[in-house]
Amino acid sequence: MKKIMIIEAPSNLGLIEPYPGGEPGVGKLPAWLKTHGLYDYLGVREIVQIHPPKYSMTVDAESRVRNAESIVCFSRQLSVAVCSAFTSGYFPVVIGGDCSILIGCALALKSMGTFGLFFLDGHTDFMWPELSQTAGAAGMELAMVCGYGSSKLTDIDSRKPYIEEKHVWCVGNREFTTWYVEAIQSTGIHYVDLNQLRKTGIRNCVCEFLTYTDKNRLDGFWIHLDVDVLDDALMPAVDSRQPGGLWYDELGEILFPLLSHPKAAGMNITILDPDRDPSGRYTRMFVNYFCRLRKVLQS
Repeated sequence: MKKIMIIEAPSNLGLIEPYPGGEPGVGKLPAWLKTHGLYDYLGVREIVQIHPPKYSMTVDAESRVRNAESIVCFSRQLSVAVCSAFTSGYFPVVIGGDCSILIGCALALKSMGTFGLFFLDGHTDFMWPELSQTAGAAGMELAMVCGYGSSKLTDIDSRKPYIEEKHVWCVGNREFTTWYVEAIQSTGIHYVDLNQLRKTGIRNCVCEFLTYTDKNRLDGFWIHLDVDVLDDALMPAVDSRQPGGLWYDELGEILFPLLSHPKAAGMNITILDPDRDPSGRYTRMFVNYFCRLRKVLQS
């Protein structure tokens, strides 16, 4: 049986302010999900809190990324927590916050061995400052963990790359601007956009990843879940909305076999913004969906 540890990582450092002088609401996500029963449903054994530095809109001159120094500091703290969870026999579920929390998770993985990454996101988040229009790390984190971008963020503690690009599956993207897609297609990342996923079949995609994991004797794999991979009708409480996306039954087809696999090392959940779901309607749908995963996570 998996012992689940929740690591609360409520960082909003990777996003731009939603309005002048405002802060992104994703930092409220752990408390919000706990209030809506997620921790109880999952049978959480342990909760660890990582407190992020103060939010600002400052762009670091060296890296050209907002809050870069703070993200590095936070990533180191998060890495220690994830490593501690591993060594204590827990299955860590890291709850953000924005997608930049993946940097700290990946930093931990690098110190533990060679890991794969199943990256579920409505965007590739494979950009570097020259491509980004916001300078926000939450739109660049996949590139960063694979070693693209400023060394300040890609080479923390001389561990570049945190995850080798050939060990990454980027699945579910539905932002099809040509230059945006070409950036990731020019790499060794296994890129499966939403259309291709449905064309070739979800089961085939997941099986290919798990077969690759076993064949290449990876020490394990991490699951990144940005809730904006879901259909906008199911999850509009995100900062970068766009039409379409996965339905919950499709997400289940992906997560059930991944979480059931013995090499599943942990996962992170990001981007659901409580400020964009004041009634809790979409959060309740999300938590109810995760009830279906309880048996898998506790098996």
